[in-house]
Amino acid sequence: MLAGKRILIVIGGGIAAYKVLEVIRRLKERGAQVRVILTHSGKEFVTPMTVGALSGEKVFSDLFDPTEEQDIGHIVLSRDTDLILVAPATANLIARMANGIADELATASLLAAAAPIIVCPAMNQRMWAHPATQRNAAQLAADGVRFIGPAEGRMAERNETGVGRLSEPMEIVAGVEAFFAQAEQPKPLVGRHVLVTSGPTIEPIDPVRFITNRSSGKQGHAVAAAAARAGARVTLISGPVSIPDPSGVDVVRVETAQQMFEAVFSALPADAAIMAAAVSDWRPTSVAHEKIKKTAGDPPPLLFVENPDILATLGHGAQRPKIVVGFAAETTSIEANAARKLATKGADYIVANDVSATGGVFGSDVNRVRILSKSGMDVWPTLSKEEVAERLIALVADRLR
Repeated sequence: MLAGKRILIVIGGGIAAYKVLEVIRRLKERGAQVRVILTHSGKEFVTPMTVGALSGEKVFSDLFDPTEEQDIGHIVLSRDTDLILVAPATANLIARMANGIADELATASLLAAAAPIIVCPAMNQRMWAHPATQRNAAQLAADGVRFIGPAEGRMAERNETGVGRLSEPMEIVAGVEAFFAQAEQPKPLVGRHVLVTSGPTIEPIDPVRFITNRSSGKQGHAVAAAAARAGARVTLISGPVSIPDPSGVDVVRVETAQQMFEAVFSALPADAAIMAAAVSDWRPTSVAHEKIKKTAGDPPPLLFVENPDILATLGHGAQRPKIVVGFAAETTSIEANAARKLATKGADYIVANDVSATGGVFGSDVNRVRILSKSGMDVWPTLSKEEVAERLIALVADRLR
């Protein structure tokens, strides 16, 4: 799997740097060509001589090396590679990457990189859990950077345990192998346009109040990411969510059901449409221009009007994609309600799930769905939302073929 692959490793300045020596050895055993950039702080933990002996290559560190920079070494290093592995990625190194700081050879090379990047975090558990580190990690993920770890266990500090350890060397190697395996898989949706909706919609009552639902957008965003990995051009129309945008996806942000309706039909034509958003069925008949004040007596009446039915309009419309997938978020009579939706909305598939309090779907990382079509129903086991997305995209791709 790794024979002939060119891998550039950036070693950060953490106590876990010694583990990366084993990663280098294992990658070399598998036929990879490994080159290494040591950060200035990384040299405090492992030496260039040791790293060079294991990699069999010159070790790079100085941005202003007069020999290497004659050929703009930081550009060449970051481009002449199939993968960049950052390990250990300290909180400081992650912060510099997330903010585009290029203050040494390692960070300049990462900023100039054209190759995919995998980050292996390693730090004290409090540093990993800090909001600043989480923001920086989320930004890198939104930029398309992949992560291996961090792992949970004992820290270098005495009596400290938690999430923040560098993943074990063989786990990192396995993650690298999985990356190349996925990259070499066939992409069945190349040349296809896939439209995905995700998240909730919100319907304003006045300038400060609105009605909405508990959808996190995790499932819809996972579907969009899976479609992009399958080679599709993806348009993701998303309501307000707090999760990062998937990489390689065109994102259109909306708030109301009417805005989502307009965005969906503006994005057509498409080969497939996967309507995973939890769209509000109704909206207030009018929106107050000022905050509605509390007064003595009965509360003011709140009247509603029905929102446009995006799925039915799409499923029965002249611009109907070849494949239309709807979602049915139900709390009771799940199969009966989903079957009714399949019969009336013009969809090829309905993905039904239990969103009751006991279902544990909204906001969760797992899902348990039933897939309904004219040929019957398929009950999937409890899976991560990413696995549900992969299966669903495989189903769509097979149907398009």
